[in-house]
Amino acid sequence: MNPRVKCVSASSDHKLHLEFTNRERGVYDCSPFLGFGVFRELKDLNYFKQARVLDGTVVWPHEQDICPDTLYLDSVKSAKQGAPADARTSRG
Repeated sequence: MNPRVKCVSASSDHKLHLEFTNRERGVYDCSPFLGFGVFRELKDLNYFKQARVLDGTVVWPHEQDICPDTLYLDSVKSAKQGAPADARTSRG
């Protein structure tokens, strides 16, 4: 099972800044979906910024949500919190 969403922050460019339960951070771009079905409502930035975490995923007030596996697998990751950017070790 993939990690679940722990924290979310929604930005003005329709991106979700996520922290996952394994301490990884990622950015998920919602803009490709703004023209489809229930996600059209997310075009309104005031509404988009109402994103919150519920049961390990991101939801909005009118029941839009994104699968937590999709958020994890398709987000652009940054280094784990507290880990160096390059954690490789060399053996001599």
